[in-house]
Amino acid sequence: MLYRQRKYLRFLLKASNQHGVHSPFVYQLITQCFYKKIPENLWRKYLNAKQEVFDQQKENKVTDLVVESQVFKNNERPVSNVVKVAGISNKKAKILIKPISYFKPKNILKIGTSLDLQTTTIKTGNKNAAITTLESCPKKSIMGQELFKKNNFNAIEILNSDFSKAHPKYTQNKQFDCVFFDRNQTKQATLNYFEECLKNIHNDSFFIFDAIYWTAEMQEAWSFIKKHPKVTVTIDVFYFGIVFFRKEQEKEHFKIRV
Repeated sequence: MLYRQRKYLRFLLKASNQHGVHSPFVYQLITQCFYKKIPENLWRKYLNAKQEVFDQQKENKVTDLVVESQVFKNNERPVSNVVKVAGISNKKAKILIKPISYFKPKNILKIGTSLDLQTTTIKTGNKNAAITTLESCPKKSIMGQELFKKNNFNAIEILNSDFSKAHPKYTQNKQFDCVFFDRNQTKQATLNYFEECLKNIHNDSFFIFDAIYWTAEMQEAWSFIKKHPKVTVTIDVFYFGIVFFRKEQEKEHFKIRV
């Protein structure tokens, strides 16, 4: 926790707003996306879905969550407690909804389902999106399906499989407009998934990496990703790192306060 607090203070010292941004693409992204308010009806829809998860009081056996295991000492924990740790804060949810609503990606790949507030957030941003989400824990997959059904979220396919096994089978010859990388990854896993997903992009695709300041390893992974030759523009909003591959853009990196 102290590590991330220090990183946040340093981020604030280096981050800026739209002033001084000369790229029309990035300037418009900042002013028309990140600095725009979310419509009240969209935000209320998300809050209702989040409350439904909190209201679940049954025990949930987590089998493979790296993030939660840093806090809980065993695999049996109440759903409400898992949401508090592994869920997505309201501030992060608002930030995530905005680029999804702005770009309206149609085909989305999400690596890691959890309970699944992140997928709910993405679907809230674009109800017409078709989402493929990978989750290796069977119980979390079932809970995700229940949540999506209750909220009438259609076109969401949950693959109960590890990414390394599912990706070659289910994403071959597919293109994704957006790929969301859950924070429950190590540096090497993140880079492996990043390289693998590069096979499924087009010029206007974008990647969203959750919690790029979560650990020193994730910071190292983010630095590597920024230098990749296929990456042209990155937007660091502290809570997420967003990557673009637009060939018409000069290679630039931005830290933006949101």
